Amino acid sequence: MSFLTLSNIQKSYGAQNVVIDFNMAIEKGEFVSFLGPSGCGKTTTLRMVAGFETPTSGEINIGGVRQNDLKPNQRNIGMVFQAYALFPNMTAADNVGFGLKVRGINRADRDKTVADMLKLVGLDHLSDRYPFQLSGGQQQRVALARALAIKPQVLLLDEPLSALDAKIRVSLREEIRDIQRKMGITTVFVTHDQEEALSISDRIVVMHQGKADQIGTPHEIYNRPTTRFVASFVGTLSMIEAVVADPAAGTVTVNGATVAVSQPLTGKKAGDKVTLAVRPEALSLDQSRGRDLSMTGVVDGVHFLGSVVRTRLKVDGATLSFDAFNDPSQPPPAIGDTVAAFYAPRDLLVIGD
Repeated sequence: MSFLTLSNIQKSYGAQNVVIDFNMAIEKGEFVSFLGPSGCGKTTTLRMVAGFETPTSGEINIGGVRQNDLKPNQRNIGMVFQAYALFPNMTAADNVGFGLKVRGINRADRDKTVADMLKLVGLDHLSDRYPFQLSGGQQQRVALARALAIKPQVLLLDEPLSALDAKIRVSLREEIRDIQRKMGITTVFVTHDQEEALSISDRIVVMHQGKADQIGTPHEIYNRPTTRFVASFVGTLSMIEAVVADPAAGTVTVNGATVAVSQPLTGKKAGDKVTLAVRPEALSLDQSRGRDLSMTGVVDGVHFLGSVVRTRLKVDGATLSFDAFNDPSQPPPAIGDTVAAFYAPRDLLVIGD
């Protein structure tokens, strides 16, 4: 039985529908990310789980207990906010122990838990410092320790890393994931950063205009997007227009070649137009690993990204991007060059609406 379930959740403000028919079952100990652009409904959904917003309709259950009528302080939930929300007049230790104090935990037990939590987040040596004496990353660690100190059933994180610089974000997200695994706590993480979601999640919910466009593992979301929005939002995809040749055989005509695609052409008939997509890493200047099909075009952009060089290719009015590992002995193609990009039929994705 799932531990956290959201059933037919709707949230409206007057005539504006912010969350539409949201359904999800999250297992105990699972790490799930809500991913999407600003205004897609991901934070509103999180706030409904926390009790800060009330669903217009639908039901939220944690451990088999209906949460809709419970106030935030009646739900055993820990929450970490984007803006830290630490008490400026309290030390790190007092901030971490605040929730325990409110719950009436005795001083000895409270002190032990605080010490354990600060050690867990690597800040036991800074317990007497005030928030203004801590860096942004350290403040967020204190906020995480405070959320974990009450031993919540569910941990909610609302874009907790967005105010930090890139290097700290990477290290802290890995720490959060390690701590979550160690404690086995059910976690929901809200982010607009696809790399964050892909790197630390068990499953991802890609949200768009209040709906869950696709729910799946990072591998599924990246490699098999089911809608045009997911395909365009997660990673980089080049779109190619094709025509259905034989729907029963799963073949399409693209750039004059008839190829079999790996996904069923359900509901399509011969002659229908379909949109295909291909990831940059699936295209190559070298004909290898089953890449026996090619598209020829003119290079109109070369971007050096360190370990990877991304080349942009114009093919029959479409723009394709392909990646190659940086090779110091082999310069990338120059703008204006005519080159062939090779690919395998299995790399073509059929994109829905």
